[in-house]
Amino acid sequence: MISKLEQLREMTVVVADTGDIDAIDLYQPVDATTNPSLILKAAELERYRPLLEQSMKQARQQTQTDWLPECMDALAVGIGREILQVIPGRVSTEIDARLSFDTEATIARGMSLVEKYQNDGIASDRILLKIAATWEGIRAAERLEKSGIQCNLTLLFSFEQAAAAADAGAFLISPFVGRILDWHKLHSGKTEYLPEEDPGVLSVKSIYNFYKQHHYDTIVMGASFRNTGEIEALAGCDRLTISPQLLEALNSDSGELVRQLHPDRTGELINYEQVNEAGFRCHLNNNAMATEKLAEGIRNFIADQDKLEKRLLGETA
Repeated sequence: MISKLEQLREMTVVVADTGDIDAIDLYQPVDATTNPSLILKAAELERYRPLLEQSMKQARQQTQTDWLPECMDALAVGIGREILQVIPGRVSTEIDARLSFDTEATIARGMSLVEKYQNDGIASDRILLKIAATWEGIRAAERLEKSGIQCNLTLLFSFEQAAAAADAGAFLISPFVGRILDWHKLHSGKTEYLPEEDPGVLSVKSIYNFYKQHHYDTIVMGASFRNTGEIEALAGCDRLTISPQLLEALNSDSGELVRQLHPDRTGELINYEQVNEAGFRCHLNNNAMATEKLAEGIRNFIADQDKLEKRLLGETA
């Protein structure tokens, strides 16, 4: 019997959730995703030391005053470029989380990132811009998509976010399975959930079935897994982005993997009426888990961005 990882590849596009080139090269995913937390970890690897120094030098040459944002983007693009040399598909690069509530600034920063990739000879069809699925982020993605720049709406915890993202024409969404589970464990007092009752798994299944029933083209990519059971329960999802540790666990397991999601078997019809901004904010506000995890996710990404910037400042001291 082949490994569960190889079985998963037959029904789902496997994506590496890491900036570590060695791990990506080992597991041969189609795509890879990065975020400020992963960029921070990658920047601490010795192999990226020359890239870190080059990014700082370029940024300082372009502007002597506000060079940090330029350096951060140059570093993210540099890591993305390295990743694209070892994968056949796309890399997701995150826009500064501090812009999560500013549509215009998100668009401008996203176009700047794409331009940097293009200056390195990388076409826009190999890039996904990662944007937090706030109302402002979804609107930014809508306009970027219309201009031919494809987006990955991340930090997605609710059906309302998913419906709005699909209505906006987003290329891909990243529902965060494990973080949903974390919240429910904390608030329910229940310490263990079977994969079939895991609230994060159930959320992704509902979104996947809704998209297929209503013929949305938006890709569903489950993310933020806590264990292989969650991954196995979503076998058949369009894409799954998986950490190196869980990729290794799947690769070491030769048991049978049964497909759980299929576009032709989506169960009872799910209806949802799209809402305006006020309705979106009201629905999200009424969902304590999604509201708290979205805010926490943005805060954490900003914190890691700040840590990396402080490190860069330390390098120039």
